[in-house]
Amino acid sequence: MGLFNLFRRKNMGEEIKEYLAKGAIVLDVRTKQEWDEGHTEGAEHIVLTVIPLEIEKIKSWKKPIIAVCRSGARSGQATQFLANNGVDVINGGPWGNVDQYVSNK
Repeated sequence: MGLFNLFRRKNMGEEIKEYLAKGAIVLDVRTKQEWDEGHTEGAEHIVLTVIPLEIEKIKSWKKPIIAVCRSGARSGQATQFLANNGVDVINGGPWGNVDQYVSNK
């Protein structure tokens, strides 16, 4: 999923809310330093570069996933990899996109 797909989706907020309603796990794929600067409460943190090593762990959650990062590019890469491995996942884009809905639940 390219960056342009992120901007092309009209109802990204609605899709995020739908996934949260289904019990989705927010998966933050940013670096540890970025995570430490702020993140969504209750999110899981797995850096993008180790996602392939953690695929079985992610699958074991048996929940939909909303991947997030700083801009949407890395979460797009994670989304593509996870989807190709049978995970129900969407690209939430920048973590603040999802955080606003988690904080307002």
